[in-house]
Amino acid sequence: MNTQELVAEIKQLKTERNAVILAHNYQVPEVQDIADYIGDSLGLSHQAAETEAEVIVFCGVHFMAETASIISPDKKVLIPDLDAGCSLADSITAEQLREWKADHPDAVVVTYINTTAAVKAECDYCCTSSNAVDIVESIPEENEILFLPDKFLGSYVEMVTGRELNIWDGACHVHEKIGELNLGEKQKEYPDAEVLIHPECGCSTSCMMKSAMYFDCEDGHIHSTSGMLNRASESKAEEFVVATETGILHRMKKENPGKKFYPANENAVCEYMKMITLEKLYEALKYDQFEVKVPDELAERAHLPIERMLSVA
Repeated sequence: MNTQELVAEIKQLKTERNAVILAHNYQVPEVQDIADYIGDSLGLSHQAAETEAEVIVFCGVHFMAETASIISPDKKVLIPDLDAGCSLADSITAEQLREWKADHPDAVVVTYINTTAAVKAECDYCCTSSNAVDIVESIPEENEILFLPDKFLGSYVEMVTGRELNIWDGACHVHEKIGELNLGEKQKEYPDAEVLIHPECGCSTSCMMKSAMYFDCEDGHIHSTSGMLNRASESKAEEFVVATETGILHRMKKENPGKKFYPANENAVCEYMKMITLEKLYEALKYDQFEVKVPDELAERAHLPIERMLSVA
């Protein structure tokens, strides 16, 4: 089938199955274009929970499909490719976390949403890149905090809050590459551009330090993916350098046709996100594959830190 035929088949199957298609901001353009909702992992899961759909097809990576299953236990969650994993989520296991907790028995455990259900079940709070600061600030200062798994997001939160955290040494292999950039050089290349930086990037904390000490990163704005999209729409700037996975540029260009967007690093491409294709999306709907179901007891435990997060921010 050609692309047009595939799109028509997917739309028909979606109607027949009473399904909703979710696509993360880092998905390939053709998958984003056919999705009912595009966004970050937690936002997409909440969108799915609010729909009347019986089937959720999550075009993202495995932990995101798990989160959708946790939030919508009565819906069937499919992922078009079971091998679509996440290097950041894989950087810590539930067993490693239990050992870390045993060394810090009185600590409050805060996990970034980019973790497996088994890891979430061992934590006190979840957070996203947009609310991590609020979550940490809600915890009394006398409490020790274990923050996992992303060391760059953890360092960013430390700098913003002034709190000392115990931070797990994990990172997204895509965002970590962006830490090697000299943003000053990018600004010379695009002197009129605003710089939008995801806090998972290695350059996020260095940019904050440069702003505070040398004032040569004053046009850098650190945001979650949703925050980046909002900033791009609201800003009067006409050009942007974007420091995150390159997939978001498709949506930015689509929503802001008069503006120009440049990747901070052209090689910041997540091979796991790009594993989802229109063909695999079609097969997921056609053959009812591949289901991601978090067992009830584990889902209940993993849902608690998400509930606590939502009660704060």
